[in-house]
Amino acid sequence: MVYESKKHLKEEIHKRYLLLDGEFDDIPDQLRDVLDPDVDRTPGEIIAYQLGWLNLLMSWDRDERFGKTVVTPSPHYKWNQLGALYQSFYDSYSQLSLTELRQEFKKKESQFQSWIDTLTDEELYIQGTFNWTGKNPKWPAIRFIHVNSVAPFKNFRTKIRKWKKNQL
Repeated sequence: MVYESKKHLKEEIHKRYLLLDGEFDDIPDQLRDVLDPDVDRTPGEIIAYQLGWLNLLMSWDRDERFGKTVVTPSPHYKWNQLGALYQSFYDSYSQLSLTELRQEFKKKESQFQSWIDTLTDEELYIQGTFNWTGKNPKWPAIRFIHVNSVAPFKNFRTKIRKWKKNQL
């Protein structure tokens, strides 16, 4: 993960978002919750996961800027409870169709891009600029952004392709 600039980071996020989202073009809404034995999430869960993490990351920054103590990953979940955290993401978006999830994902990716625009180079690249970036190891914000956007967008694209191969 090497991003020479904020522009490069944003381009990579958008590229990976478009590739992931495009994989859902031929999945009908009625298959939203079909679990494939070879893939650990349904199509709906894959998008809900992305929405959950993008929201969390932006909320950490927002809360710190408002002077709140940020509890990561969430005030209700510890790092050893990620399965329950993911389930909360799935539950939060369970009422949306696959089409609606994709629309929400498109809006959230745009909001995420706008949020990145608000960050200075120091905030992006310097370790310890934010309290929410952790203690051991203390990552710069750009690493959190990569780990919670580019990396899962890429990894889940592989998963949804496998799901489609088996289900469609």
